[in-house]
Amino acid sequence: MKTQSIILQLTLFLTLIPACMLGQVKCGDEMTGEYLPLLRNKNIAVVANPSSMVGKVHLVDTLLSLGVKVSLIFCPEHGFRHFSEAGETVPNTVDSATKIPVISLYGKKKKPAKTDLEDIDLVLFDLQDVGVRFYTYISTLTYVMEACSESNIPMILLDRPNPNGFYIDGPVMEEAFVSFVGLHPVPIVYGMTIGEYAQMVNGEGWLKNHVICELQVIHLREYAHSARCMLSLSPSPNLRNMNAVYLYPSLCLFEGTKMSVGRGTDLPFEIFGSPEMKGFSFSFVPESRIKGVNPLYKGQLCRGLDLRTFYSTHPKLMGRLNLSWLLMGFIDMRSQPDFFNDYFEKLAGTASLRAQIIGNKPESEIRQSWQEGLDRFKEIRKKYLIYPE
Repeated sequence: MKTQSIILQLTLFLTLIPACMLGQVKCGDEMTGEYLPLLRNKNIAVVANPSSMVGKVHLVDTLLSLGVKVSLIFCPEHGFRHFSEAGETVPNTVDSATKIPVISLYGKKKKPAKTDLEDIDLVLFDLQDVGVRFYTYISTLTYVMEACSESNIPMILLDRPNPNGFYIDGPVMEEAFVSFVGLHPVPIVYGMTIGEYAQMVNGEGWLKNHVICELQVIHLREYAHSARCMLSLSPSPNLRNMNAVYLYPSLCLFEGTKMSVGRGTDLPFEIFGSPEMKGFSFSFVPESRIKGVNPLYKGQLCRGLDLRTFYSTHPKLMGRLNLSWLLMGFIDMRSQPDFFNDYFEKLAGTASLRAQIIGNKPESEIRQSWQEGLDRFKEIRKKYLIYPE
């Protein structure tokens, strides 16, 4: 299975030229000459997780080895040193390796408190985003920027590539459906690095009370949006390879339905199905991998589709949301009156997508309904781009 996975990943990479490896693109955290002088003699708070690596060494360990005083660590969904499951509450703790307090921004609160920042001079932010609206790191970014502004503390963001940065697609978030999985009027796939996104949040006045965060973005080197960047580390526990990262924008919409996306298997976000699906030969059984975390359809045989080779055999279908799977799932299970759940609108960002699917609208008509919003967003987006298209 491992050998097959390596072959599939290599095939996927070779079909996606032009491509960039993270050994060629220089991430913001590698530009130590630019940001280290700004950290000297200051109490630093770091926003980081397991993917916040400078080469093979964690950012926090790197900073400490260079004499930087890291006083506090904030962690987003999935934790700091080791990944926790999606949606699993992350507790406050103390980092066993450094004895630095770690404050969770995915537990009792999602925004740093004023008291957390009382003795902090500067916040350093380094998270690997995947460029999808409902991936929660950009919501954490927003709340940290807001807290920094309210406490008059500057923030330095170490930019990272967006592996889905080569396209823009999906309905734009409507105000009625704002939540932690979608705070801003952007499409599902927005085609910006997290540094560019931070500049947009500031520039468009999207922080509470239209405050402005004193922000400095440490730029990437040798990066362009058109390139397909192969991440060297998993950005979260259920996006374990590049195929899952590419499929995630399309398959995550299933989390607002009765369909499993393979959580509790070795192939999360590379497969989908349910016990009720008919006429499919591929099957899987979700199991509980972590105590207290029970995946949808735990222990039940699910039938559906295996998408591990989809983009290697259909490379031209990259660069767009694939609605055909969602439409297929609905048609196959239309006898299920509760196919959609209340979470679907939060993921979609609009009530119209559910109505369009139930109304048997073709994919082309659904996609056309997004176009006006996408055109408006693209005009906003271009004001904040740092890197060439």
